[in-house]
Amino acid sequence: MEEKNQKMRIIQETVPGKQITLAHLIANPDQIIYKKLGLNPHVDYQKSSIGIITMTPSETAIIAGDLAVKTANIDLGFVDRFSGTLIITGKISEVESAMRAITNYARNALGFTICDVTRT
Repeated sequence: MEEKNQKMRIIQETVPGKQITLAHLIANPDQIIYKKLGLNPHVDYQKSSIGIITMTPSETAIIAGDLAVKTANIDLGFVDRFSGTLIITGKISEVESAMRAITNYARNALGFTICDVTRT
């Protein structure tokens, strides 16, 4: 019989190298996604989007966040220097512009391997 109070163990691994492993834009996300992610609830959901980028080394998320706010009129939803995750929000064109600026900078200036920017 399995014990009810077992602890769950999570192992997080990163792949060595300089790369953006996920770059995805969610256009017109459902309001519940904003709420579940703890993002700004005062958003015009009909004109909004969420951009998600993951990268290694994970500290690159700090550089990407800085570049995003300097490039486009977006809000930083989440920056995690330990997991390499960046979540940005704003109008679709602004989020897309910031994501392109991040991927271009990472490829051209930092020598990263870049995945395609995908969109739903």
